[in-house]
Amino acid sequence: MRLLVPVRYPLNGHSRETLEHALAIGDEGDEFTVLHVDLYQASNDVSRRELRRQVENAVGEIDANYVVRKGFVVEESILEEAVEAEVDVIVIGRNRSGKLRRSIRKMVGNDPRIEEFLGRNFDARIEVVD
Repeated sequence: MRLLVPVRYPLNGHSRETLEHALAIGDEGDEFTVLHVDLYQASNDVSRRELRRQVENAVGEIDANYVVRKGFVVEESILEEAVEAEVDVIVIGRNRSGKLRRSIRKMVGNDPRIEEFLGRNFDARIEVVD
């Protein structure tokens, strides 16, 4: 299984919970991608090395791909990464879930349930962390 775990940088409590949830639902041998979207308009020039160090300080060493993607809109960048990495599961916090839904509505012009939309178009599901 391929899991995509978008996080903030620097990591906050919600990002730590999201990472822990992803690790709890994943199995050994699963592919984890930890993603940070570095916004063009508020760039921190985060490196993959910095992201990895923050994650490992928060939850310990994990076998994961670390991706820092530049973008204007976090939710669109998450979806782009999900498609490119052909993920099976996107693990996001409740707050990000609503924003991701609104982003999809803007892209497709209607009000789909995000899980159904992703299932039909990306073959991925959303795992929301409370």
